[in-house]
Amino acid sequence: MTTTDTILAAKYPAKAHARRVAESIKARQGTDNDEPQPFRQRRPFFYLTGCLLPDASVVYDVNADQLTLFIPPIDPESVIWSGLPLSLDDASKLYDVDRVLYTTDVNATLASISSSQGGKAPVFAIEEQVSSEVKFHGFSATNLSDLKEVIGDERVVKDAYEIALLRKANEISGKAHVAAIKAGQTATNEREVEAAFIGTCYANESREQSYHGIFASGEGGATLHYTANDKPLIDSNGQRKKNMLIDAAGEYQTYCADITRVIPLDGKFNEETRQIYKIVLEMQEEAIAVLKAGVKWDDVHALTHRVAIRGLLKLGILRGSEDEIFDKRVSVAFFPHGLGHYLGMDTHDTGGHPNYEDTDKMFRYLRVRVEPGIYFCRFIIDPVLKDAELSKYIDTAVLDRYWSVGGVRIEDNLHITKDGSDNLTTAPKALAEVESLAQ
Repeated sequence: MTTTDTILAAKYPAKAHARRVAESIKARQGTDNDEPQPFRQRRPFFYLTGCLLPDASVVYDVNADQLTLFIPPIDPESVIWSGLPLSLDDASKLYDVDRVLYTTDVNATLASISSSQGGKAPVFAIEEQVSSEVKFHGFSATNLSDLKEVIGDERVVKDAYEIALLRKANEISGKAHVAAIKAGQTATNEREVEAAFIGTCYANESREQSYHGIFASGEGGATLHYTANDKPLIDSNGQRKKNMLIDAAGEYQTYCADITRVIPLDGKFNEETRQIYKIVLEMQEEAIAVLKAGVKWDDVHALTHRVAIRGLLKLGILRGSEDEIFDKRVSVAFFPHGLGHYLGMDTHDTGGHPNYEDTDKMFRYLRVRVEPGIYFCRFIIDPVLKDAELSKYIDTAVLDRYWSVGGVRIEDNLHITKDGSDNLTTAPKALAEVESLAQ
């Protein structure tokens, strides 16, 4: 049994999460995403329970340090269609809570807590995430604004169980990326590669995708949030496209992976894609090498721009002084987004908010994963080419050879530690390994 499996064999640490949130509430006195069917549990609720059941509730009595999960009582009509639900005893064994009651007991439990505190205790809940039948009688105050934000803040730092869930999501997604590499060699349409990816996730305990995946062939890879996934792999000239950018990942028990790779579509990368791939891989490797607790994220982002500039200068796409190109933000035309963001129960997890009002375009989209990229997008580069001052830094004759590359992005999921980082991503990215799988 692997270390990951050993950790995941225990219960999700809901009680520890409840304590952390309560401590933050005391000191101070998020992000959610409603999904259509199929049901996906709300993030704050799962964080405090580890429970994926719909129509459940949770109450944490701070003073008694008692976490109570409430599950729906048995509905005979539902049993006919869906079978027997989880029993109170089964739920007690499954979840890290002190007791399990039925949802019909919520109000009585709240009344008992308020009475035990003599009406002097406040109650914290999340607005629009509390049943209309729940009553907060007897509490000194009802706060519906702070709890969601505090849970969001606590979710930024992951415990060992959460890291294991993220590692599991990455392991499954890594298998899916290998399947996509192999499928890409015979596929005739982007959707065939997507189908191979999703099927592998599904077969390996990941029934849900972390997000709508990107399967962008050829110049489609220059579109950052490409969503078509249905273009033929043969271009208008009857030639097979050279490569595909795949930004896709599965989730495991609500925890998301987020991985991007670029794969060849005919066994090997052509020379232009190979050159850009090497630059982006170097950008990522140098960023990972300096990551650890306390490092300023802006500095890491700036470092990757420096690496990109040096690489593009060497190829002749850029020309002039490295410092001038950096200071004038010319490289933003090729690397327009932030270096990464937080990851957890949301693909863009709580924390690390970008400042879209930042006047410095290099840092405007910076959040805090590691996903450098270089893109050849006409809508981003053309304005620079038309700028009298900035156009001198780009050699259009050389640039013309690279439009067909589209874009190269390499994205891994990093757990930042005190002394460095732990790369949770297992999807292959070394050129030789990717090409070997594509044979």
